[in-house]
Amino acid sequence: MPYCPFCQKVERREFAFGSGLAVALPDAFPLSPGHTLIVPRRHEADFFKLTEAEEFAVWRVVRAVRDDLETRLAPQGYNLGINVGTAAGQTVEHAHVHLIPRFLGDVDDPRGGVRWMIPAKARYWKD
Repeated sequence: MPYCPFCQKVERREFAFGSGLAVALPDAFPLSPGHTLIVPRRHEADFFKLTEAEEFAVWRVVRAVRDDLETRLAPQGYNLGINVGTAAGQTVEHAHVHLIPRFLGDVDDPRGGVRWMIPAKARYWKD
C-alpha cells in the first residue's frame, strides 16, 4: 500500500477520539478552529465502499466530536463534507468526513455553504 498519512496517524495512535472502526484526526490544514477529519481505521479510498459497520462507526465519531466541539468552542453551525474521487477534489486516498465548525462572521456571506465548490453555480438566491 502506498504511504497514507491517515493510516500513519492511526497506527501511531495520534487521534483525539476513536472507536473500534473509526477515529477523529485534527485537519492538518484547518478551515476553522476545531476542523476535524473522521476516518475509518481500515484503509479504503471510497467512502461508498465502507462496510455498514464502518459507516455507522464514522457517524458515531462525528457525533462525539460535534458534542466535544459544542462544549469547547460553541460554534453556531457546521459544514460536513465528503470528497469521493479525484473529480470531487479528494486528495488523500483514504475515506474521510470533514466536520468543520462555523462561526457567525467567519465569512461575509455564508449562504450557499458547500455549493461554493462550483462557484459559478453557487449563488441561486436573489437579494
